Amino acid sequence: MALTRRVSSSFPQFVGFAKRSFKSYKLPGDPSSSPSLFHGIHVFHCPDEVGIVAKLSECIASRGGNILEADVFVPEKKNVFYSRSEFVFDPVKWPREQMDEDFLKLSKLFSAKRSVVRVPDLDPKYKIAILASKQDHCLVDLLYSWQEGRLPVDITSVISNHNRGPNTHVMRFLERNNIPYHYLHTTEENKREGEILELVLNTDFLLLARYMQILSGYFLRTYGKDVINIHHGLLPSFKGGNPSKQAFDAGVKLIGATSHFVTEELDSGPIIEQMVERVSHRDNLQSFVQKSENLERQCLAKALRSYCELRVLPYEENRTVVF
Repeated sequence: MALTRRVSSSFPQFVGFAKRSFKSYKLPGDPSSSPSLFHGIHVFHCPDEVGIVAKLSECIASRGGNILEADVFVPEKKNVFYSRSEFVFDPVKWPREQMDEDFLKLSKLFSAKRSVVRVPDLDPKYKIAILASKQDHCLVDLLYSWQEGRLPVDITSVISNHNRGPNTHVMRFLERNNIPYHYLHTTEENKREGEILELVLNTDFLLLARYMQILSGYFLRTYGKDVINIHHGLLPSFKGGNPSKQAFDAGVKLIGATSHFVTEELDSGPIIEQMVERVSHRDNLQSFVQKSENLERQCLAKALRSYCELRVLPYEENRTVVF
């Protein structure tokens, strides 16, 4: 495969090359596919030096793989390299275990801080738990997207500090799909974090779908995995109760939503995704709130997909690279 010239580290930019549609390849499930080609994703984060792209390409090509898309980011005046590659391969020629070994060798060669490879059709789906409070809009959107196969995760449980009735649409959905619902009443003195930790023990990461409780530093350190949150883009200007009405009464013209990793500092973790939309004098409070909730749904779902597709990498102390 012909590659573009290696990106100079003298200026920052994202570079895409050899971009081709997956539709041109026959994937598993196509009876005319012989041999079957599987889709792989690899992300790499290491100190920058000459030859990284060449070695990554050689690793894939030497096993008969073919790169479909690749992105590289080399920040200005920083000795760091980020890349994300999508490729197809024949698992007969390149067994999954051998793939791990090959990328591990590259990781050691370049002293990589992160080297992750994923084959969505072969690897287990990510196991997640969703934490939610009374508001349903993000939770309902996630559940129905999951049901339609648009989210590459298995939902192990929904945990809430709100006691939903047995005949609500959320509870009926969860019962039909055998997803446990755990109601844990919380107080200022007892956030039930110990019980939550037991319930999420075997998850890969957590999703907060408008969970209106602050997770402590102890919880985050004990869990030790990523937690993704969503909040409206009205912070920090409109805090406290009913921020949408506060913003509406103030006549704001732009609203938004932010999805980010949870850290000990409230709503200040590395940002994964942000979305905005204009509002005007023609909006009433109901349409204003509806637009805000739609943004939250879309932003959280986009952040979840980006995370599962290995598009999100940590950058500096509180930033992210999102390919």
